Amino acid sequence: MLLAGVASASDSGMVTVELSDRPANTFLPHQAFGAGLDGLEEGDVERLYTPDNIRQMKTAGLKPISYRLRTELGIAVWHWNESGAWSDPVHRQGYWISNDRADAPILLSYGYRLPRRGNTFDQAGNKGYSRLDDGDTRTFWKSNPYLDARYTGERNDLHPQWVVVDLGKPRHINAARILWGIPYATRYQLEYWDGVDPIYVSENPPGHWQPFPNGVIINDKHADDTLIRLGQKSLSVRYLRILMSEASGATPPGSQDIRDGLGYAIRELYIGELDRKGRFHDVIRHGKDKDRQTVTYASSTDPWHRAVDRDPDIEQPGLDLVFRSGLTHDLPLLTPVGLLYDTPENAAAEIRFLKARGYPVVQIEMGEEPDGQYMTPEDYGALYAQWAQAIHAIDPALQLGGPGFQTAIYGWQAWPDANGNRSWMNRFLNYLRNHERLKDFNFFSFEWYPFDNVCEPPAPQLAAAPALLTDVMQLLQQEGTPTDIPWIITEYGYSAFAGQVEVDMPSALLNAEILAQFLTLGGDTAYLYGYQPNTPIHEWEECNTWGNLMMFLADDKGRIRASLPTYHGARLLAQEWAQPLDRPHALYRASADLHDPAGRPVVTAYAVYRPDRQWGLLLINKDPRHEQAIQVRFRGPSQDSVAFLQDTLDVFQYSPRQYRWRAQEENGHPLRNDPPTHFTLPGAANTRIVLPPFSLTVIRGRGPEPMTAADSPPQR
Repeated sequence: MLLAGVASASDSGMVTVELSDRPANTFLPHQAFGAGLDGLEEGDVERLYTPDNIRQMKTAGLKPISYRLRTELGIAVWHWNESGAWSDPVHRQGYWISNDRADAPILLSYGYRLPRRGNTFDQAGNKGYSRLDDGDTRTFWKSNPYLDARYTGERNDLHPQWVVVDLGKPRHINAARILWGIPYATRYQLEYWDGVDPIYVSENPPGHWQPFPNGVIINDKHADDTLIRLGQKSLSVRYLRILMSEASGATPPGSQDIRDGLGYAIRELYIGELDRKGRFHDVIRHGKDKDRQTVTYASSTDPWHRAVDRDPDIEQPGLDLVFRSGLTHDLPLLTPVGLLYDTPENAAAEIRFLKARGYPVVQIEMGEEPDGQYMTPEDYGALYAQWAQAIHAIDPALQLGGPGFQTAIYGWQAWPDANGNRSWMNRFLNYLRNHERLKDFNFFSFEWYPFDNVCEPPAPQLAAAPALLTDVMQLLQQEGTPTDIPWIITEYGYSAFAGQVEVDMPSALLNAEILAQFLTLGGDTAYLYGYQPNTPIHEWEECNTWGNLMMFLADDKGRIRASLPTYHGARLLAQEWAQPLDRPHALYRASADLHDPAGRPVVTAYAVYRPDRQWGLLLINKDPRHEQAIQVRFRGPSQDSVAFLQDTLDVFQYSPRQYRWRAQEENGHPLRNDPPTHFTLPGAANTRIVLPPFSLTVIRGRGPEPMTAADSPPQR
């Protein structure tokens, strides 16, 4: 029963829990609190996946597992089973299909680099290079044959393939020379970008690709060495694109595989200026080194490869190892299939293998970070539809989803289409809808690392974080992302870059807030990244900061040496804020009236009504120097009706009083490392709770009964 009146103190802030007619969301802890396992470097799986490490990892209380596919980021094919078949078995090369049976347990799997690569950089080990300007005319870039009309069922000009050249700075350009491979383009266009940056379009003002005056080329006959005069006058250009819309379909001599003749191939690119005497001056830097060659990007890459292309820097834990380790808690694994750099046949074989093994699999994530690999939404949609058909032919009940976006705090955008639409997600959904495949899109996934710069002070970043997630989720809804399917954060953490904030208190605060806020906003599952033990590294050149996304610090043998703030924060939410059982919890919106000078909350609050009829309140004090005193009230629909926590309150706190990091580069370690403290307070209207600086606090106790049960439909 709600009580009238509010007791307050002049030196206290007020945390208010809004008891609306329905909860903001409901969740199941065994579904909502997850962790991610990623690919590693050679030898790391054996070092890290030990029984003692696994035992300690499980104590965090995180239940479901998201299996991250590093091969998709490394422009590599995933041999999820090392036993399998090549399309060209004599030469151990071609297109690969892993065996859907295995006599021995699969403990390791590997990635194989693609030798027909067009990107200078990748998002994993970043040790490869582009074949478009490697200085070797025997190698070549080739686009993905599964984007050809033979597989898409559409005209090739609806899936144009492209390469982009970044000259590093504006250069005077009036000519290009293209050494075509087989197959080659019979219609293509050379263009330049009239904006700031065509690669990071979400972070820069809009721009467009403009054709050079003589940039449209129709090449009915094969001319493998084509010099093109782009115009009478040179233009100042930094970014140049070759857009290919019609393909020759020619197959290289000796090839027996139709895929070798689908798409486009370029052996080498030369961009520059013809002088008055007709001499061509190339401005591209050529070489087999990503740091020495001119940067290029490609729309797609042919998944053709060889046995010798195995990458020791991409070692994935074997599927049997993951399922049999106990880390999945016998729950369904968020299971990936290779899509950007793989074949539908290999994906289908993986599904057959998992089903034959009897492993619980419900959700299949279709590739990873296509936006980060510069793929257009229509191309991703075309591959998605093919893979969906292959997988659903095996089990129509499997839930398919993606795209597994990389983080973009301003939303996900692409180059404008013919209608000026720049929304990546909206165009992908339109593609599925127009091809009657929207029924195959069963969950939406993205990653969330809100801050790139790990050198900046963390307090302003922590204050800004909630608005970033709120804004991007609202934008996704506005762009048409369905709200009647699960929304999943497949990875989350402070930053995609390493820094001390990730091994210090800010990581615990931000990770706890991402999970609690995402669920309050209607999310279904969030997977914390950094489940495996690790060591500090240095990535951000602007400052000498060392850290990593990790719950545990490992010694030089891979053994867990110490737990870190991320671990204690995750355990606090999974074991104390929520009730660690698989029953519905109801989330209600809560707010605090304590703000920083910019008007942003310095204390944020998240309220959950648990199955044991207790309230769990998560309170985050983002002030690094000052404690905050708060009181808690519950307000009903009537602004005058309020209630308070009752009886004895359990309080759990984690702050710099329990933890201190010693920065010592790669040898950094905790100097003080205690678990959260626990104490009790009386539940009353005038009870004040002091929140230490940079702290997490969970208050648990009896309070007013909500108006609806925890399993009521959420407000979406």
